[in-house]
Amino acid sequence: MALALPVRSIRTIQPVWVLVAAAIAVQIVYPLIPDGSRNGITMASVVVFFLASVADVIRVHGARGAVLLIAVAGGGGLLAESIGVATGWPFGPYTYADTLGPQILGVPAVIPLAWVMMAWPALVVARTLATRGPAVIAIGAIALTAWDVFLDPQMVAAGHWTWANPSPSLPLVPGIPLTNYFGWLLFTTLIMAALHAALPRQVSPSAPAAALYLWVYFSSVMAHFVFFGLPGSAVVGGLIMGTVAIPFAITLLRRRTATPRQERT
Repeated sequence: MALALPVRSIRTIQPVWVLVAAAIAVQIVYPLIPDGSRNGITMASVVVFFLASVADVIRVHGARGAVLLIAVAGGGGLLAESIGVATGWPFGPYTYADTLGPQILGVPAVIPLAWVMMAWPALVVARTLATRGPAVIAIGAIALTAWDVFLDPQMVAAGHWTWANPSPSLPLVPGIPLTNYFGWLLFTTLIMAALHAALPRQVSPSAPAAALYLWVYFSSVMAHFVFFGLPGSAVVGGLIMGTVAIPFAITLLRRRTATPRQERT
């Protein structure tokens, strides 16, 4: 009987953590592959990360929660991107290359999956750092938008999309207009508001989601410095995303160290 609970726990948690580990492994492999051969691994990275986030939402909120996440973040992301490609609003004029596979409404099909894969960790981060709705929504929007300070320079350098009017831009991050980040903030605020309203608040932060978000932060800083030749986005992205990721990591560490003391009292 003593072994029954651990066995059930392993069966419940293992699939999520396997996918988290797979998502991390694919991203580790990515910079080790020659530049001209990375298109497939780029798409695989998004798909595996997407599956990890969706599996974690199913673990926490069930299948209904996963459907809501995909509909809100994936559908919202596709809507934002298709409007952006067609009109240039609100991100600024840009075009996708044909390097990321099949497209829907002019948008590579993997792009909505990318919105989903980071929307869930961003929501977990926001709910860990804030309690009131407006603060959760604002922090979630910043947490998700800050990721794009790494994503856009990397993808532009890889030739996956280009900007027609890339100036003015962030300091040290040329090639991506400021309008892009304002557009992200607009749509991520809407997405976070919808997700916060639709998904019940969990009692404690999801460990898989936390691992995914913190991995993206720390690995992006290192990869942009060491592998991608993008020190500007490493610094600027590290500072901007760090305003959320570092307090999040500190909060998790404090909760972890406080738990044994609380259990003893």
